[in-house]
Parts: sequence; C-alpha cells; structure tokens
Amino acid sequence: MHGLAAQGPLSVSRLVSLLQELVEDNFVEVLVEGELSNFSRPASGHLYLTLKDAEAQLRGVMFRSQAKRLKFQPDNGMQVICRGRISVYRSRGELQLIIESIEPSGVGGLQLAFEQLKRRLAREGLFAEARKRSLPAFPRRIGVVTSATGAAIRDILNILGRRSVGVEVLVRPVRVQGEGAEEEIAAGIADLNRCGVDVMIVGRGGGSLEDLWAFNDEVVARAVHASACPVISAVGHETDWTICDFVADLRAPTPSAGAELVVRNRRELESHLDQLALRLAGQMRGRIQLLRERVTGLRRRLIPPQQQLQLQRSRFDHLQQRLYRSVASGLQMARQRLKLSSARLDALSPLHTLARGYSIVFKQPGQTVVRHAADVGPGDKLRVRLAEGTLTVAVEESEP
Repeated sequence: MHGLAAQGPLSVSRLVSLLQELVEDNFVEVLVEGELSNFSRPASGHLYLTLKDAEAQLRGVMFRSQAKRLKFQPDNGMQVICRGRISVYRSRGELQLIIESIEPSGVGGLQLAFEQLKRRLAREGLFAEARKRSLPAFPRRIGVVTSATGAAIRDILNILGRRSVGVEVLVRPVRVQGEGAEEEIAAGIADLNRCGVDVMIVGRGGGSLEDLWAFNDEVVARAVHASACPVISAVGHETDWTICDFVADLRAPTPSAGAELVVRNRRELESHLDQLALRLAGQMRGRIQLLRERVTGLRRRLIPPQQQLQLQRSRFDHLQQRLYRSVASGLQMARQRLKLSSARLDALSPLHTLARGYSIVFKQPGQTVVRHAADVGPGDKLRVRLAEGTLTVAVEESEP
C-alpha cells in the first residue's frame, strides 16, 4: 500500500480496476452458502439476488444462459449454495458474485424442482383421479414413445408380440435423456395421437434422477394431460417416480409391466373365453330343459282334436235337446194361454149372449141398433140378428 501511495493519488476507476483484478485473479471459483433475499427475475431473463447471513451480505447475478438451466424456482428465504466467481461491479464499486449454478442447501436442486412442479400441477388438477381414463379392453393400435435403442423397447415389443395377436404397434422413437429430450417426448405423444392409437405407453428404462429428468419436465406433463387416448407411464424401475407417472392415466412400475397392462395374455383370454362358453352352455341347457318341461305341461293340457270334436258334439246335442224342450214347453204354455183367452173372449162375446135367446135389432136403413121402442114407429123395417140367422120385420105398433 505504501508503494501505491508513493506513486501519487489514484482515480476511482483505477482503484476499482486494481481491486477487480485482485479479486477476479484470486476468487476464480467459490462456493458460497447463504439465505436468498431481494430475488428478482426481470424480463431480460437474468436473476438478481442478495446472499446474506447474520453478519454480512453479498450481491449476486445469474445471467440468462445459466438461469435457463435451473431446474427449480429460487425464492426469498431459501437457503442455497451458489457456485461462481467474485467480481467487482465497477459502476458502484461493489463486490458481486457471478453465479454459475444454484443448489438448495440440504436437498438437491432436482428434487426441489420436482416437488415444486408436483405441487403446482396438483393445484391445477392434472393429477386428479376423476380425469383418469380406463384402458381399452382390446386395443387394436398401440403407440409407444421411447428410445429406439434401449432395452425398454425390446421388452415392450417382445411382450406385446407374445401376449397378443393382430395388434398394430406404432413406435415413435425419441431421445429419453439429455438436452431437448423433453420436447421430443412431447412431440412424440402428439404425433401418436394424430395417428389414432387406442392407448399409449410412454417410458424408458431405469437410471439416475438426472437420467429420468426429461419425464419430470412440465412440457411432457402437459402433453400427457392433453393426450386424446389413455397414457401408461412406464419410466424406470418400481421405486422411480416421475411427474409423468402422476399425470398419466395409469402408472406401470417398469416398461415390461406397462406392456403387460396394455394387452391381456392370450392364454388368459382363451381361458376366459372357455369359462364363458361353459357358462353359456350351462345356461342354454337349463333354458332348454325349462322349455321342455313347459312343452310337456302344455301337451298334457292339450286335448286331441278327435276328443275335442266329440266334446263339442256332445255339447251341441245337449244344447239342441234343451232347445227342443224349451220350444215345446213354450208352445204348450202358449196354447194354454190361448185357450184361456178364448174362453174369456167367448164369455164376453155378443154371440154367446145371443145363444141364450137374446137378439140384436137394427133399424133399416142405416143399420142403427135399436135400444128403445121410441126409436121406431109403425111401418119401420127392422133386421133382427139371432143366434142363428137374421129376420126382417115391419113394425106395426110400438109401445114406449
């Protein structure tokens, strides 16, 4: 310091430049742990923050190219470990940390990113059981999104070929790890949907969390959610869980298990069909026996035509006899009523009165019945009706 002072006063910019050289030459790569504060992400895509502890604080910046690689979302209050280099921000003469990577303290960045995305998608309803669809019982066209060179595709095709007949398998080869793999997987899901597959297997073989990370990406989760057909997620081993597993309609612990879930075993189907055939035959035999018993019962109740005709004839004869008796009885009663009426009529008839010696006198002409002597005079002609025959007489004298 005495040597610099002997050279005379330094300008501020010169002093800051010397400090910048000193700091950047000696702090090329450092790991700094602290609490995030003043975190911001402007439209430029850079990240600005402050790392602090109980006694000091340090400003930091993470440029957009590195910020795009972050798997989790930093936030104020989070305890993190930043890797980077120390520099001097010349316009303010302040130390700052140029950050290359950020990891959460105590938990990996990928794991934190997994939990953050999982919570956010769950809040949106992408994991809801109500939206999950059942697999088709007998798919005719199956889509597979996976690597064309991995063991997973060989296992899937082997099982599909062994367990099913007449099923069309469409394979959409994609990269399953590395930069850009998530976009390829999402594009493969969309392509197979356009091909009209009945069900789809999306997966890969086992690996580390980093290897499986493409299936934890939001773009893959959105593509699975938007699929028009049911999706089986078959990623890694049984202990491996990805975001794709939660969004898919069904999770398979391995790619082989996914193939077994999508098609039924041919022998199992044959056995099932045999059981159905036996049940159907038993039901048909029972039905036929029931119908036979009904026919036998109806046959017993059925009267032969000859017997039925004889019964009808007997009934006809019986009815005919009843009719004859009814007619004869009716005629007899009518005769008796007629005889009685005739007797009554005879008793009231004028002829019966004439038969007892009476007569009826008619004045001529005009045939007027004479009831009083005063009705006629001498010389009038009368006709007398007797019980038998008539008389014509002339009046000589009348006495009233």
